[in-house]
Amino acid sequence: MATIVVLGGGIGGLAAAFELKDEVGKGNDIVLVSDQDYFEFTPSNPWVAVKWRTPEAIQLDLAELLPKHGIRFVGKAAKKVQPQEHNLLLADDEVLAYDYLVIASGPRLAFDEIEGLGPDGFTHSVCKSSHAADVAKTIDDFCANPGPVIIGAAQGASCYGPAYEYTFILETELRRRKIRDQVPMVYVTPEPYIGHMGLDGVGDTKGLLESELRNRHIKWHTNTRIDKVEEGLMHITEVNEDGSDGASHELPFAHSMILPAFTGIDAVRDIEGLVNPRGFIIVDEHQRNPKYHNIYGVGVCVAIPPVAPTPLPVGVPKTGYMIESMVTATVGNIKLQLAGQELAEKATWNAFCLADFGDRGVAFMAVPQIPPRNTNWSGSGKWVHWAKIGFEKYYLRKMRQGKVEPFFEKFALRLMGVQKLKSSK
Repeated sequence: MATIVVLGGGIGGLAAAFELKDEVGKGNDIVLVSDQDYFEFTPSNPWVAVKWRTPEAIQLDLAELLPKHGIRFVGKAAKKVQPQEHNLLLADDEVLAYDYLVIASGPRLAFDEIEGLGPDGFTHSVCKSSHAADVAKTIDDFCANPGPVIIGAAQGASCYGPAYEYTFILETELRRRKIRDQVPMVYVTPEPYIGHMGLDGVGDTKGLLESELRNRHIKWHTNTRIDKVEEGLMHITEVNEDGSDGASHELPFAHSMILPAFTGIDAVRDIEGLVNPRGFIIVDEHQRNPKYHNIYGVGVCVAIPPVAPTPLPVGVPKTGYMIESMVTATVGNIKLQLAGQELAEKATWNAFCLADFGDRGVAFMAVPQIPPRNTNWSGSGKWVHWAKIGFEKYYLRKMRQGKVEPFFEKFALRLMGVQKLKSSK
């Protein structure tokens, strides 16, 4: 019997555990390790921040859910991955041995790289449902005493969709409360242009998102580095195309949400051959680490180079569609390894995103994620808002049932087909 450990209880980790149980669970021990007792549907966090959802509405109890489906749950943080010994050292110094390890840990949120950034500083976050819940606790007080808002992402960030979403969702909420006229809004990003998204744009994301910002009277700064944050004041520098410093600004704010850069988690940092200098898991075309052949990586923790050079570091996002394909390839290859066969499965690494703006939204599909692409599509409208609501409900219901499906792929292809059909009529 092999022990297969999945490190991480997010979208990639939970899907990996369920799919491993389905494909190789008979006669093998499937274990999921997470520093949280719950799964959270991260795409819904911007809704939590404005009190359109409660954290509980987008969470699943892992300790209750996983044993129902024959998966062992260990609710502890990993202190260190020890690949030479084939085990995890857990936070309480317990040692958990594995035959195969799937690292789906997500990132460490690198707020510490910028002075004053993050929930322990002077800006908010929607990276975790607990962070978004903290925003929700302040939103009524802010609306009672409105002022300038700054939303965006820090240099080195690799996830831009939630920043755009929170910008527009908050703007929608302010209009509903009839105080939008009292709130100047600014979007700050290291992206070289609006709608770059770490993907060099998809379809007309540049035009669509610029249009949304203009229509909603939201100013923006691109190619922008956040130097430091003080209480109520953000120091930024616009960077020229050659990387030299341009104009610097001091932007006052009464409310700010900035997505940080990511690194690998502490448990894998500085393990030679396993991670790159930022701590992300190095994988080959089969999602397997080239040095440690019983370790795989899926999701946000995987090392992917940027699509092209930019004046400021702009990372590549890992969307649900891509993560699902990584999981399926990983499980298929572990199944082959268990049977003593050569690896054959490869992830597709496609991107699909539903960016909700509170009353409408933008969707895009990139196949493959890195250009040049076979499919390079984007669309917008009220249908995106309702599609994301529907997808959230569908996804959480299926996960409660322990179902394994290519959720993002099926949903993406269906939506894209419907919208193309509509546009052709």
